Amino acid sequence: MTYKNLLLEQPEPGIYLLTVNRPQALNALNAATLAELALAIAGIAADTAARVLLVTGAGDKAFVAGADISEMVECSADQAQAFSEKGMQVMHALEALPMPVIALVHGYALGGGCELALACDWIIASDRAVFGQPEVNLGIPPGFGGTQRLTRLVGRARALELITTARQVKAAEALAIGLVTQVVPVAELRDAGMTTARTIAAKGPDAVRLAKQAVHRGQDMSLANGCAYETAAFALAFATTDQREGMQAFLEKRAAKFNGH
Repeated sequence: MTYKNLLLEQPEPGIYLLTVNRPQALNALNAATLAELALAIAGIAADTAARVLLVTGAGDKAFVAGADISEMVECSADQAQAFSEKGMQVMHALEALPMPVIALVHGYALGGGCELALACDWIIASDRAVFGQPEVNLGIPPGFGGTQRLTRLVGRARALELITTARQVKAAEALAIGLVTQVVPVAELRDAGMTTARTIAAKGPDAVRLAKQAVHRGQDMSLANGCAYETAAFALAFATTDQREGMQAFLEKRAAKFNGH
């Protein structure tokens, strides 16, 4: 499928690269781009051969600089709710993908852009990355999940401080507070993402999927219920041929050849 505001590539088997492609607008998320993101994410979810998704933005200035303010300025409360719900649906769909999703952030990731990165499983940032939830400068709170995902990632006090002051966070601080997992020179960002993606793609696909499910679902459970969920996921893996291949390869001191079954 051809997109107007996105680029969707498969640089290597099993690895998708999704690029928000509106550099003239700093990749701002308008309604059309959100609709295309929903379609692209659904397509990736339907591909049983998909192993990893990398998400980035076109150009050298921004990952995604935010939602498109020109589309929101005249919104009624009902229209604003519909726009927020559309953005929320996209973020939930991205987060719910069965494979790991990694944001590759260069330049600005503000507002809706920060929320898009937060909906990914983790973030690799360039040394030029800048994060923030500046919505209060516009007289609104975040609307695509920022108050919830940022809090879960960096803690309530830090999230509330960042959201209510609209303070921007550069890459080094983002790493220090746990907002990102890695910072690399901007020229090395894609290579860093591809290196991580290749590492994951070489693992047992069902094991990776089950592990992601356990982490995501368990975070909102009690410890006892989360551990029970993990036990069930662990047992399910033993119904796959990949489990037998992985363990046999270990015993035979060779590399495993997983087939996703």
